[in-house]
Order: sequence, then C-alpha cells, then structure tokens
Amino acid sequence: MKTMSQKTAYIASLATGLLLIFIGVRFFLTPLRAEAGFGIQTGLSSNFAFCYIKGIRDMATGILILALLLNKEFRSLGWLMLCMGIIPITDFLIVLNDAHHQSSHLYPHLTAVLICLTVGPYYLYTTKRSSMQKVTPAQ
Repeated sequence: MKTMSQKTAYIASLATGLLLIFIGVRFFLTPLRAEAGFGIQTGLSSNFAFCYIKGIRDMATGILILALLLNKEFRSLGWLMLCMGIIPITDFLIVLNDAHHQSSHLYPHLTAVLICLTVGPYYLYTTKRSSMQKVTPAQ
C-alpha cells in the first residue's frame, strides 16, 4: 500500500499537470478572461501574443508533468518540479509588481511555488537513482 505522502505527492502532481493544461487552453480560447485570472491586464485587446506564449508554456509544462507522472518517472518529475519552480515564482513577482493587482491573484502563484518546492524535493529524496548498467560489447 502506498503511504499518505506518496498519494499526496501523486495527487498534487496530477492536479498540477491537469490544471496547467486547462490554464494553457484557456489562454488560447479566452485570452482576456485568462489574462484577468492570471492577475494582470496588458491592455491589449487585439494582440494576444502574451496570452499565446503563456498558454503554450503552461500546456507544455502540464503535458510533461503528466507524461513523467504516468510513466512513473518520479525522479525526473522531482527535478522538473524543482527547476520549473522558477516559473510560478516569477509569475508571483510579476503580479505583485502590477500596480492594479488584487491579493486574491497572488494565491494561485504562491500555491504553485509551494507545490514545486515540496513535491520536487520529495520525489528527489524518496526515489532511488537508477544504476547505470555497464554494457559490454558482444564478442
């Protein structure tokens, strides 16, 4: 039976991957609404380049998280979560520095930072490194 921490890390990773895909799709389908939900407004109503960049970044990250999770590549997922933690940290700072930000828009970014900085190290410290097997040439 899996431990509670394993289940929690798995569910947090699964939810993060699915949510990132949803957010990415939302930036493509309803860019102005997604931008407002992110916590900033660029003021651009006809050029959605920012939204498309953000959308594809989130979709790709979500797909990668799910691919690693479903293939049980937990150590790789740990590295991804830890290294990609810079994204929600930067997003948090961008929203924080926007003159018109609302406090409620900071919480999702802060939550993402906490998930990355807890789930990432959890997978790194609880998953054994794979031993590289030496391949000898056939004689």
